[in-house]
Amino acid sequence: MRIKFFSPRWGYEHLPWEPFLSSVKQAGYDGIEWFPFGERCDHQDVLRLLEKYDLEFCIVMAVLQTFDNSSDYLNELRTQLLELCALQADGKKPLFISAQTGREFYTIGEINACLDCCLDVSRQTGIPIYQETHRNKWSYAVHTVAPILQARDELALTLDLSHWFCVSESYLSDQQAGVQKAIRHARHVHARVGFPEGPQVYDPALPEYAEALAEHLKVWDQWITQRKESGAAWCSITPEFGPPPYLVTAGRTAAPHEEQWRLNLWMKDLLQKRYSND
Repeated sequence: MRIKFFSPRWGYEHLPWEPFLSSVKQAGYDGIEWFPFGERCDHQDVLRLLEKYDLEFCIVMAVLQTFDNSSDYLNELRTQLLELCALQADGKKPLFISAQTGREFYTIGEINACLDCCLDVSRQTGIPIYQETHRNKWSYAVHTVAPILQARDELALTLDLSHWFCVSESYLSDQQAGVQKAIRHARHVHARVGFPEGPQVYDPALPEYAEALAEHLKVWDQWITQRKESGAAWCSITPEFGPPPYLVTAGRTAAPHEEQWRLNLWMKDLLQKRYSND
């Protein structure tokens, strides 16, 4: 089974696209994870550069506007998803979309309306849409996601454990049934290391974060095994250490975007070596 690694565009929006993509290619990534509505750029130019550097792309999205009611939010969610699915040129199209959907206070009815919207757009366009586990969204914690997965066998996740560990202030040892269910539904992983006190450690290579790294690896190992046993031809991972304020800048000598790049490349290389025989 092939593992595709994606570099986040998040944190590098200030860099011109061509040198950024050249660096991504040279670093051995398969493509980028991109929030097209997060910066001003010519989307068609970006697609042409992705083709030039033989890079794939996936999309991460969230509706950034705030609304007084979930109905208006739902309309905007559908509009944006359709626009993102239409980002195609010369056969270059998003492999999938990771959607940060809804809000943590949404009712079950409102959550299901969001999920129905994503499913409908996915069926209409042929682009898979995964639900990203994320603070501030309906999927902010394992105990909110597990019952939905039980009712919706078709639901696919982008699994980001860093949020769940932070929200729970634990490594979820007492919620393993829900974690196992999420592993079975996960199709993409955001490989950021969080811990019970925050969504991003200072540096995953430091010995004081060995436990946090081990807890993530334990779940990722199970996920890789599950995907392989399911017969998947490939799976995908985005090392997703973020820029400030996710990145604590105190005590660093390099520029924030250089430190972010170093952390993500360290994570990619670790996982690439760990799973090279899979």
